[in-house]
Order: sequence, then C-alpha cells, then structure tokens
Amino acid sequence: MNTEPLSANTIKALVADATAAPSLHNAQPWAFRFLRDTGVIQLFADPERALPHTDPENRGLRMGCGAALFNLRVAAAAAGLAPDVRLLPDPASAGLLAEVHLSGTGRPDESLARLAPSIRRRHSSRFPFREEQIPATTRQRLSEAARSESAELFFPDPWHVRSILDMVRDAENSEAVDPGVRAETVRWTRTEPAAVTGTADGIPGRAFGPRQRGTSAPVRDFAVGRPVPGRGWAVFERDPNIALLGTARDEPVDWLCAGQALERVLLQATADGLVASITSQPLEWQDIRWAVRDPLSAMANVQMVIRLGHGPEGAASPRRPVAEVLEIL
Repeated sequence: MNTEPLSANTIKALVADATAAPSLHNAQPWAFRFLRDTGVIQLFADPERALPHTDPENRGLRMGCGAALFNLRVAAAAAGLAPDVRLLPDPASAGLLAEVHLSGTGRPDESLARLAPSIRRRHSSRFPFREEQIPATTRQRLSEAARSESAELFFPDPWHVRSILDMVRDAENSEAVDPGVRAETVRWTRTEPAAVTGTADGIPGRAFGPRQRGTSAPVRDFAVGRPVPGRGWAVFERDPNIALLGTARDEPVDWLCAGQALERVLLQATADGLVASITSQPLEWQDIRWAVRDPLSAMANVQMVIRLGHGPEGAASPRRPVAEVLEIL
C-alpha cells in the first residue's frame, strides 16, 4: 500500500484516467475536486453537459459519471492505493455523486489493477465485427465483472437480438421526428475534421464508423443525415453478439453502479481482446425501454445495450484537459 502523501501530479494522473470513460455523446458530464487535507476526491455531475431531451432523467449522465468513477478506482489500485468509495454521500447536494477516500488502509485490489492497461486502449468501435461467437469462458468473465459491481450481464437469444435491432430502428425513427433530440445529437457530434473544430468533447466524424448496408447491428448513426467527408458504406455482421447490462432497481444510485459495471465489462472485454460499442437508443424512450428486457431473464431494468466482438479498434474521441475538470483545494 502506498502511504506517501499524494502529489498534485498523482491526482492529475488519476483523474486523467478517470476521464477516459465513455459517456453519452461523449459529453463528459463530470467534474472532480481534490481535498488535500483529507485525501478525498469528490465526483460531481456537470449539469451544463446534460442532455435534457435525450436523457431527461439524467440516467445516462450518472452512468457516464459511474464509468469515470470506476476508471478512477482502477487507476488508484494500479498506483498502490486502496480507495474507499461512498456513493451519493450528501443528500443535500444532488450534484455530489461520490467521494473517494484515497487514504484507505486496505490492500490494493489486484483484480482492478490488472485492468489499468485497458483504460487507454478501450474505445467504442462502430465498425463491422467478424462473424465469430464469443467463447463461453469469456462470456462468463464478463458476467462476473458485472456482478462484481452489483449489476447483471445477460446474453439474449438470437430471437431477442432481432427484436432489439427492431427497437433500435424504432428509436431512430422517433429521434428523426424529435427536434430536441436531433439538436442535441448535432451539438455533440462533429462532421468536420478535429483540426478544424478544435473541440475536446463530443464525437468526431472519424469515430462514426461507416454507414450500414442494411441494419444488422445496433450502431447509432451520429451523422443524422449530414455528409461526413470520406465516410463510406459497409456490411456489418448479420448475427451480432449482444449483451444487456441491467440492475435490480432503477434509482440514481443504481445508475452509478450500472456505470461502474459497464466500464468494468468494457475494460475486461478489452483485456480479453474484444472490441465493443454501446447504444442506449431504445432505452431513451419510455414506450420502448420496457421491451428491451428479455422476459426469460431475471433482469429487472436494462441500463445499456452492448455489442461485442472481434474487429478493428475504434477511433479515439477527444478528452478535455484535466485542468478543466479538476479543482484542487
């Protein structure tokens, strides 16, 4: 266990890893505060980066912050620390999502530390995957990763995968006629090259992936009809490997747990040589979300649809500088 006082550079490195987490539209809706005297990192939601039309309950916002929290835990374990985490520690402060006491007295979690190399390798891949099944042993590891974070990972049967694809299309149709949702997608996605936009958030055109010939994979098309220079077409896998991540309850604390479980699954998948993309499209519409759940499973509330497989790694999306998201007191 590392007992030396934590330097500002150490805290910055931990937060830099935390911000490598995925978030809805890569809005990066988090802010961190380090309290030197107590050795505590506080995680706050950034309301200016909320998506009120796409994510009216801030479920996706909290999942993104939960994913960042998990990365922070992994980075801390790799640095020899044993953090103690408290979720929603102050009922009077709705924006304070977690406190991480870095001066914990336990031993570093080696299972977390082993995931540290995957933090920077993990990217959403919106490219076609190979027509290969995921081995049962790998599925088991991913399911165990979710259970470690108080969530469940379920691999639906082919018939339900087909219905999920239909629901993704239904969600896309609903988005197409909702000006508020379309405006948010346009705001947080960039069709111009990064050298032109100079932005440090949102999803760049190079990460959109090609357009699908047919609609066989649950991959969100962030172009929403806009031309993207150099973007082509491709045939995606006909039988995608889909997993549903869910929780027993559906409260704000469960969304934070689901975000941590999501990132643990994604980092484990990366360590196992898989690539992934995620979509919450059918979960963003209340009249569709209930149907995403597989009636043959015991999962009560689906929080994310995950596509897994073997294929090209996705392009990295930008991240804001640590100085913009971290305050040291």
